[in-house]
Amino acid sequence: MKEESPDREILHLDMDAFYASVEVLDDTALRGKPVIVGGGVKRGVVAAASYEARKFGVHSSIPMTKAMRLCPHGVFLPVRMERYKEVSDRVFGIFRRYTPLVEPVSLDEAFLDVTASVRLFGPPEEIARKIRAEVRAETGLTVSAGVASSKLVAKIASDMNKPDGLTVVPRGKEQEFLEPLQVGRLWGVGETTRSALAEMGVQKIGDLAGIPEEAVVRKLGKHGAHLHRLAHGIDDREVEPEREIKSMGREETFDEDLLEILALRRQLLDIATRTAARLRSHGLKGRTVTLKVKYSDFRLVTREVTLPLGIDDGGEIFRQALTLLEKTEAGKKSVRLLGIYLSHFGGEPGRDEGSGQISLFGHRPQPGVPAPRAPGTRDPARTAKLNEAVDRIRGKYGEKGIRPGTLAGEKKE
Repeated sequence: MKEESPDREILHLDMDAFYASVEVLDDTALRGKPVIVGGGVKRGVVAAASYEARKFGVHSSIPMTKAMRLCPHGVFLPVRMERYKEVSDRVFGIFRRYTPLVEPVSLDEAFLDVTASVRLFGPPEEIARKIRAEVRAETGLTVSAGVASSKLVAKIASDMNKPDGLTVVPRGKEQEFLEPLQVGRLWGVGETTRSALAEMGVQKIGDLAGIPEEAVVRKLGKHGAHLHRLAHGIDDREVEPEREIKSMGREETFDEDLLEILALRRQLLDIATRTAARLRSHGLKGRTVTLKVKYSDFRLVTREVTLPLGIDDGGEIFRQALTLLEKTEAGKKSVRLLGIYLSHFGGEPGRDEGSGQISLFGHRPQPGVPAPRAPGTRDPARTAKLNEAVDRIRGKYGEKGIRPGTLAGEKKE
């Protein structure tokens, strides 16, 4: 085959046993133990298993009852999706430092197109090394990486040396890399297709690449032509970044309806703090703060305010949300859910180009002269440094690593 893929530099990054690894991160006593995360014992399935558990044949998607038979001494934990999303946001924030072309596959997996990043950050292999090092340093987790000229080969490569591995497939060596691998590693080869290919004597990818395309098409139709191209390492699909984020936030449904205003304030502070952390992990500041309140009778109301400048600080988000809460019946009617969302991330009116400040008095700040601040507001630079330190601690130790003093001692699942 003479046809070649475009000259792209693609990374596939895959967090190692992500859910289980986050549980170990939050509870170091679990280190080295077979950790199994999943649903209820009777009807649930395994969502993730540590590598210690995988030695016993436990892997994702098998029933929890089977996992308990295979590994009765395992540590079985419920899924904490909110926590995993929080850590995922931190990790993807690191990915986006190197390229805006990030295509999420799941919370723990993504493709990156770094073709245009090499001038700034070095060869693709070096970019992968830097990302892996930063993920480890800032979150305590490991990520395996595959580096190749296409999504297909990068994806397969990232799985070759797990956990904490890096596999590079040089341009022009794609088919050589693929040939000895089982044909089931190709996308689109399930049990039915694998059986059909086996009837043709195809067991490995090299076997598929070595037979005429026409023969595969006769057996599998158009799908056969596609697989034949993949067997030669040809995959022209581009990395497709996620759609522009319109809003971002957190919400909490309470086990028991809340009426006491102090309890509601504490919940609001917790939600604001987590919302701010998520915004910063995406490098976003929102101008519109929306408060969501659902009463015990399931009636839902929202209140919002639009600010002149975007914010990502938990304290400021809390203050705005608290003002909005006063415009609801919270404290008079029981509340079953609170949520805070921020939106309007771009096009901030009044912002001076190239500056993170707005002119409070209708004039542009003079070079070297700090812009005046409104009475009672905090120093933006100092707040940003504080938040950066907080994010590092939370990224390493989780939400319990550092929290507002008002929430100290509260148990957060």
